[in-house]
Amino acid sequence: MSSPASANSSGSNVPSVTATTATALAVADMVGTGVFTSLGFQVPGLPSGFSLLMLWIVGGIVALCGALSYAELSAAFPRSGGEYNFLSRVYSPAVGFLAGWVSATFGFAAPVAIAAIAFGDYFQGLVPGAPKLWMGLALIWITSAILITGMKQSSVFQDVMTGLKILLIVVLIVAGFAVGGNTNISFVPTSQDLSLIASTPFAISLVYVMYAYSGWNAATYISGEIKDPQRNVPRSLIVATLIVTGLYVALNAAFLYTTPVQKLAGQVNVGLIAGTEIFGPSGGKIVGGLICLGLVSAVSAMMWIGPRVTMVMGEDVPLLRWFAQKSAAGVPARALIVQTLIATVLLFTGTFEKVVLFIQFSFTLCSFLAVLGVIVLRFTRPDLPRPYTTWGYPITPIIFLCITLWMLAFQIMDKPFESLSGLALMLTGLLVYWYGMSKGRTLSTS
Repeated sequence: MSSPASANSSGSNVPSVTATTATALAVADMVGTGVFTSLGFQVPGLPSGFSLLMLWIVGGIVALCGALSYAELSAAFPRSGGEYNFLSRVYSPAVGFLAGWVSATFGFAAPVAIAAIAFGDYFQGLVPGAPKLWMGLALIWITSAILITGMKQSSVFQDVMTGLKILLIVVLIVAGFAVGGNTNISFVPTSQDLSLIASTPFAISLVYVMYAYSGWNAATYISGEIKDPQRNVPRSLIVATLIVTGLYVALNAAFLYTTPVQKLAGQVNVGLIAGTEIFGPSGGKIVGGLICLGLVSAVSAMMWIGPRVTMVMGEDVPLLRWFAQKSAAGVPARALIVQTLIATVLLFTGTFEKVVLFIQFSFTLCSFLAVLGVIVLRFTRPDLPRPYTTWGYPITPIIFLCITLWMLAFQIMDKPFESLSGLALMLTGLLVYWYGMSKGRTLSTS
């Protein structure tokens, strides 16, 4: 095994991804359907406009604390792989492999399948009669075909699709505030807001808001392909999180400003309902098209990220060496094809929702361990070169750790079977790791 500590980058290709593309990747990975569906379940327990916006502001602050912490790790260890790379350096290669194993198996394939079926649903609303399953399948395979052509084409595609998504969300926000104002919602804090923010509904809603922010760490998975990673990865993490926080807060404010709360309460398709209030009868289709566009860039981001984790694992573990090779275009084509096939199987078997439930716990746990690693390394490796140090240390990582620990406890209490299943999936990675390493030693001896 070539230890993670000795590997400088993922592959021999010269890094070609700009800070702009790395930022677009993170924005695309974060902004999916969550922000268009969550508000309906938040308004019954939080009847105040200020407390509802604070929900998204607090979520953005927690995500930013995570991004600031990951920025230090990514600058100190500029290699692709995300948590696989970080946990391998901070704790041990075996612990890192557990995180990578989740990503390489279902961690990105299952969310891709969910996004694809959602794309089919919304596309069917735009084009009645369109087969949603086949539209989702087409999205997965067409996106993969574009990504496999090379880094330049992938970067242009990601930049354009993410740029269009941001532009259309901004248009939706501006239009909302231009035509709204017919509701009695107020965003000015009142005496009851403090008790609402400290309430159980606020805490429960925050869990789901944090899922809407997941993806803020996207750039760390492709660090080895980013130009000047010690400078550009931290920048992309922080800028992307700030952009998405601004979009989320403004978009929810526009929804509340234009649509009566009683119409939103308990509804899943909040974006479509608000779109009708803003643009009239055709508003639902306009927002549906916006969501479709957003899902294209989200699927592209996840199909880009996941194979890089598998590729880096292949560089270190002999059993997975087949995945380490890049194509002539500089793409881990084998890992990309495998992830595409897994996503396709999950799409047709309809098991992706169950899979996502138990990988959420695993991903949350890995993020917790990675941010904890920032504090651990300050004690165990004080002389480690740190081109970037976490702003607000130790307060910022502690904020992230406290909220994430609470989320882990909530997940175990609310969904014990799914949480323990996610932990079991991680632990199966130990068997693969031990077998792979023993096979590597055998080959080396031979």
